[in-house]
Amino acid sequence: MDIMQREGRYPVPPGVSPILGVEFSGVISEIGPEVTRWTTGDHVLGLAAGGAYAECIAAASTHLIRKPDSLSWSQAASIPEAFLTAYQALVLIGKMQKGEDVLIHAGASGVGIAAAQLARLFGANNVIATTSTQEKIDWLLSIPNGPTHTANYKTEDFAMVSKAVTKGKGVNVVIDFVGQSHFSKNIDALAVDGRMTILALLSGSVVEKMNLAPLLYKRLHVEGSTLRSRSAQYQADLIHHFVSNAFYHISGEEGNQPIKTYIYKVYPWEQIQEAHRAMEANVNIGKIVAEVI
Repeated sequence: MDIMQREGRYPVPPGVSPILGVEFSGVISEIGPEVTRWTTGDHVLGLAAGGAYAECIAAASTHLIRKPDSLSWSQAASIPEAFLTAYQALVLIGKMQKGEDVLIHAGASGVGIAAAQLARLFGANNVIATTSTQEKIDWLLSIPNGPTHTANYKTEDFAMVSKAVTKGKGVNVVIDFVGQSHFSKNIDALAVDGRMTILALLSGSVVEKMNLAPLLYKRLHVEGSTLRSRSAQYQADLIHHFVSNAFYHISGEEGNQPIKTYIYKVYPWEQIQEAHRAMEANVNIGKIVAEVI
């Protein structure tokens, strides 16, 4: 998202700060007259519609989460957008139930890693993650409560892998970031009454010669979502839902909770260009964090 906005390919919602960044952690320095839950000096992490690439940010009190002492500032900052996006796609839209099977694309991304762990937390049977290199596959299979299976989308047919893992049934939930190049195979991979959440269109938005019949006879549900354009009330409700059901199961990579935060690298603010180049090259496994102060 940050790269697309920087390049002018991601218009910000009306009235939103044009400054990049939608997730952060920090210390409250000032509160509004109607705020009762928070006080100055509180340690928080939060979700913003923009403006997080800065020393200070104005944030809605309903969009903050109290930072546990067990999380570092970098670990806390890596959580909001990635985990809220994954939680929304998996639970609120995908309606994943215990014992179901899940296919997650961009498996080594921040959202992909969060989604796999959340799926395991909520009792998924098989969690299949796609990625692009053997290094990323090996890493994903090495983490506790990560995906149970993987597929290299460059060399394998992930729909065939999904059906093989599920003994021909197909997966119940798909979380997709890719769009055009994956769409037909996603439909093929889905089981009857399957649900797919589309979060991005990295390969394009136009699917030519699409056979709509499987959507009909498999009774599929396909929904797109962008969290940033949701209303402030929707985002506040999502944060409350997430905190109540998942947040306190998260720890740092060395912690003892079932869900971990995985950070590829923390870049000092003076190296933000290098951080963006790493994102553009898709070399990272896990989150890239920028430390402003």
